[in-house]
Amino acid sequence: MLTVENLYDRAFRERHQQELENLTLTGQPLKTLKFFVLAMVQYCKRSVFYLLAKGGWLMLLSTVIAAVGIVLVTIDGPHEKHVEELSNYLQFGLWWIALGVASSIGLGSGLHTFVLYLGPHIALFTIKAMQCGRVDLKSAPYDTIQLKRGPSWIGKDCQEFGDPLFPFSHGLRVPLSSILFQVQIEAILWGVGTALGELPPYFISRA
Repeated sequence: MLTVENLYDRAFRERHQQELENLTLTGQPLKTLKFFVLAMVQYCKRSVFYLLAKGGWLMLLSTVIAAVGIVLVTIDGPHEKHVEELSNYLQFGLWWIALGVASSIGLGSGLHTFVLYLGPHIALFTIKAMQCGRVDLKSAPYDTIQLKRGPSWIGKDCQEFGDPLFPFSHGLRVPLSSILFQVQIEAILWGVGTALGELPPYFISRA
């Protein structure tokens, strides 16, 4: 049996449906744009709340950092040298971590980047340090072998660095601990990369 409330509800729905059908950009442009803006705001709010509820703080923070980074890179100013320095450190870190990952997964060819990159880098730095009698050869921590470029110290003459800091005793003797301190960052990053490269097969086997 139909009641007054049911009749009112049916009339309201029919009227609402008719308004939706008449709501077009050509027929009611202002009202349509208004509802579009409100709908987009509501959609953005729901998306943000969903990301935050699902642990999206990290994603949101990463997006903000990426946006700030893009703005800093595209805008000229006194911050350019700091951005370039940060970029060099990021390239340095990603390079050695990527080499570690490549060594771990092998890429189907038995690729061992320690033999190809990290080992020669340590050997070259050790030889140069022994020749020059000092370990302060790098212009910066990222002054190492990287993609399509070599370290600045490899082609320099020892006189450019100054007098030897370690005394002569049957030739130059540089403490191993001093050399290790200069190449340990590359070795650690490479080791982190090898560990990351082992994670996919581990999770696949565990699953």
